Amino acid sequence: MIQVCLNGARGARDGAAIPLTPHAMAESAARAVAAGAADVHLHPKTRCGRDTLSPRVVAAAVGAVRARVRVPVGVTTGVWAEPDPAARPARVRAWTVLPDHASVNWHEPGAEELAAALLDRGVGVEAGVWSGTEGAARFAASPLGPRVLRVLAEVTDTDPATAGESARALLAGLGDAHGRPVLLHGEDGGAWPVLRLAGRLGLATRIGLEDTLLLPDGQRASSNAELVAEGVRLHRGSAL
Repeated sequence: MIQVCLNGARGARDGAAIPLTPHAMAESAARAVAAGAADVHLHPKTRCGRDTLSPRVVAAAVGAVRARVRVPVGVTTGVWAEPDPAARPARVRAWTVLPDHASVNWHEPGAEELAAALLDRGVGVEAGVWSGTEGAARFAASPLGPRVLRVLAEVTDTDPATAGESARALLAGLGDAHGRPVLLHGEDGGAWPVLRLAGRLGLATRIGLEDTLLLPDGQRASSNAELVAEGVRLHRGSAL
């Protein structure tokens, strides 16, 4: 399975290809799904381009994308979208349109409470476990671990020469991950090496303009669909 990560915390300064409005996210998601993506991850944005957990903005973004695709749609709950740990569960409880899933970074303050609020509302939880953090240890000890949808194993090492080694170390730290499926991905310089490794290991992965602006040959990607098409090719090829 390949998930497309439409935009991330990127903004207009990162280029016109980054989808920032609900309409742009919907168009980008539709093209990415046509290119082979089986799941969508997005960051709802204010009019100023800032990530937010606002019920109104989440409803607009998720609703627009759902109108164009028939695959699961998920959102971020990262601390950058709402810095107050107590406010994040409150925001989730106020959502009027529910995504299929939401990522919760286990190293961030209030992760357990946030994940519990999502689960209480029937929203699947992607447990974000980042390399270089205490996320793996915290997730291993979490009573909510067996209830998450999957583990989103994120390699923060952006050096293409070492990202694969960092990925293997992260997976080792996760152990059996409470028996939950693992989606392994990298970012920037590590995005493509980690995607290839995920293919070799038979793991789900993701690709999109959140994780990298570049194709494997170093050329700038024109769209999420272009990244997904290349990701599908490399993921499948690595598995052979």
